Amino acid sequence: MARLSRRALLAGLALLPWWARAGQGRVTGRVLVVGGGFAGATAARLLRQAEPGLDVVLIEPKVHYHTCPMSNRVIAGLDPLARIAWSYRDLEGQGVRLLHQAARDIDTAGRRVQLDDGLWLDYDHLILAPGIDMRFDAIEGYDAAAAKRLPHAWQAGVQTELLRRQLQAMTDGGLVLIGVPDNPYRCPPGPYERASLIADYLKRHKPRSKLLILDAKDSFSKQALFQQGWQRHYPGLVEWVGHAGDGRVVRADAQRRELECEFGNRHRAAVINLIPPQRAAAIAVRAGLTDASGWVPVDPQRFRARTAEHITVLGDASIAAPMPKSAFSAQAQARLAVAHLLAELRGEPLQPPVLSNTCYSLLTPDDAVSISARYRVEQGLLGEVPGTLQLSPLDGDDALRRHEAQVAAAWYLGICTAAWGAPA
Repeated sequence: MARLSRRALLAGLALLPWWARAGQGRVTGRVLVVGGGFAGATAARLLRQAEPGLDVVLIEPKVHYHTCPMSNRVIAGLDPLARIAWSYRDLEGQGVRLLHQAARDIDTAGRRVQLDDGLWLDYDHLILAPGIDMRFDAIEGYDAAAAKRLPHAWQAGVQTELLRRQLQAMTDGGLVLIGVPDNPYRCPPGPYERASLIADYLKRHKPRSKLLILDAKDSFSKQALFQQGWQRHYPGLVEWVGHAGDGRVVRADAQRRELECEFGNRHRAAVINLIPPQRAAAIAVRAGLTDASGWVPVDPQRFRARTAEHITVLGDASIAAPMPKSAFSAQAQARLAVAHLLAELRGEPLQPPVLSNTCYSLLTPDDAVSISARYRVEQGLLGEVPGTLQLSPLDGDDALRRHEAQVAAAWYLGICTAAWGAPA
């Protein structure tokens, strides 16, 4: 499908009706989807496939989406950045209309979204999947400018390449430091996979270097599996310091490449990957959808915002604990929310929600571990289904770990294809 000009697209938007039943029972109306990540792209695709009469508009400033899953391979020099870039062309071919602009604000009472250029677009239903913003007020001295020297690389793209270049430029024997925030944050096992793959890079290219993890927590996802993997593959190279050992970073000096922890310890390093606390993206905050935690409370039956029934909030921005803020979770939430929205529009009964999550983490390029679980709503609360939590076994042999790494590659391809359909 040829890309519509922005003028033609906006003109078309002005002509569409509100929710209505078209001929032969087709549902028509306008759904705006803000954010083209795993949740937003998946939701837009599913809506168009299920109801061609719907006008689905995806508002996303990026022309290509770089995934956080597998970005640690890029940082470790195993893949080029292009390997994690995905295109929106296939979504356009499905009939999703693309607006490559940022969404600035939401008028919840008037059901409209303001674009970055000031224009407002009306909607019948809004799917908000804006992802995260960094809480640059959480660590003294760490702001967007400091992140250019001490990259967080927690939003893939420019920051991913920056951290990779710093590692490549580092002199052998230098210290690499990773600062990890307290829960909740995007991808709980992500920092520890990153540590593993950076350690693999150091082992191969800069064997006199060390890696230190400063953690605001005293435990973390897949901890036993990661620590066993570090001992096995990188003995003496990786050190982890939890909160009790003064691992919570409270100050940063980007010029000196120095971090200060809560109880006074200071650490200087050649390369610092400082991952700060996070919150829902700014548009959710400005729209008044977040609570004091900085995240958006939702009804777990349908993932509708608690304060706005006509807004679905998916992915990292939402409060969906005990589901982790992961790509797979975001996609599972999109499938559930779209199914419920379509059932409502068609006058069909809502099915009880069942959600799942599966995450793979690489310990080496050819060695992976995994975690999975299922979730359901009981008495209005989302909870883990007893007996469904599955972890890779400790002491798994080489064949099992290699198999999980192969499955991880297929898993990544599957979730990305389900969202975007085609690489960039």
